Amino acid sequence: MRGLGAVTVFEYQHLVAGPGFGEVIGIPDAVFAWLESECLRASGTGDAAWARPGLRHGRRTIQMANSVGVIRAPDGFQIEVLPKIGKVAADGGSSARALLLDMLSCLGEFRHIRKDRAELQARRMPLFEVFVSQFLEGVRKVLQRGLASGYNPLEENLASLRGKLLFSENLKKNLVRPDRFFAALDEFTQNRPENRLIHRALAAVADQTRSPVNQRLAQELRFAFAEVPRSADIDRDFARLARQRGMDHYEEPLAWARLLLSGRSPITGIGSSNAPTLLFPMEALFEAFVAKHMRRQLKEGHQLQVQRSSRYLVHHAGRRMFCMRPDLVVTRSMSNVLLADTKWKLIDEEAAFRAKYWLSQSDFYQMYAYGHSYLGATGDVVLLYPATGQFKGPLAPFTFPDRPDLTLWVLPFSLGTKRILLPETEDPRLERLLRVFKSFGLGETVRGDTPFPAQAVPREGD
Repeated sequence: MRGLGAVTVFEYQHLVAGPGFGEVIGIPDAVFAWLESECLRASGTGDAAWARPGLRHGRRTIQMANSVGVIRAPDGFQIEVLPKIGKVAADGGSSARALLLDMLSCLGEFRHIRKDRAELQARRMPLFEVFVSQFLEGVRKVLQRGLASGYNPLEENLASLRGKLLFSENLKKNLVRPDRFFAALDEFTQNRPENRLIHRALAAVADQTRSPVNQRLAQELRFAFAEVPRSADIDRDFARLARQRGMDHYEEPLAWARLLLSGRSPITGIGSSNAPTLLFPMEALFEAFVAKHMRRQLKEGHQLQVQRSSRYLVHHAGRRMFCMRPDLVVTRSMSNVLLADTKWKLIDEEAAFRAKYWLSQSDFYQMYAYGHSYLGATGDVVLLYPATGQFKGPLAPFTFPDRPDLTLWVLPFSLGTKRILLPETEDPRLERLLRVFKSFGLGETVRGDTPFPAQAVPREGD
């Protein structure tokens, strides 16, 4: 989808200066040059590689990596990067945008997303406009309850005495003006950090949005802040925010204001004030998505911990080294019962012998080490991949010859039903899994008409 000064691409897709060709998307020369310089800067500083230089048909390109979100060039040109599932979807990326918003709502920074409204908007507007719309809706709800006011300390030369007279300052300033009083007082005003930040964010989105609906609403809301100055020091005003009784309705618009004003992804830190970039690694989004919904599939008495890091691979010279951090740890009665890692990669259940299902040997080494350290080489470790048309059901369990009591399962996670698809087998090792997970999902497979085709989920290095 294209618009004025905007383009939508997908994970791993290539961009080229000038006219595009095939699946390579063309962008303005100045924007391409800026992207190239940003790629070089990121590689030079060791930042996460959200894009990399490439080559297609003898022309220099920029290939997006597996980060998704919104890139804004300094001139305002927007590049929307969506999950690759949208590349082959019939709806031109709407389902990919809706899935991305669903995944973002699993992150703490985006817990305020109104999913029903956002998914409806995702069908007809770019991701950045959905963010803006959510922010504006939050501001509108604040105004429905009224702008908060508070007392600000003030020192001023007054025509009549109010507050506390500052004698020394009054003598300096009013020695020949007996009709004036230099005093300190507390002024009850709407000029407080929360309102200044929201006003600053409203002014920013009014300039950045291309949606007529968002533009109109942003301008209307700004009138309510006419008596409130814009924040002149964003970091300082955010640092001065404090939780107060009766201010809960400010939490949502301030969360969006922080995101929109900082112009930096809360995960990757990519972006700057003059070129705000909101990119999110798909691995982190998929992990958060699985963690949120996996909790609902656990049996009573089990708890899920995310990114737990209590074990180290080795000790050396009295120090611990190489922290081991599984994505997901399931515990019961303070004991570890299952470990899982999430992988945003494509598995092909038909490629057992030709390509080992496209599984990664390093992932197996990793799970073997986790199983030894966290489970004492007895129990279950799980690799979770997105379910697709070519990975419809669980693979047969993997065993380690020297550790027969440790079992590795490769299971699909359905992006549609939002649950792990469990195996249906007579294998006695399944009993341990069923002590952890509820039985729904048992024997379930992905239907052939899944909206998330297999070829849409990228393999590593695609």
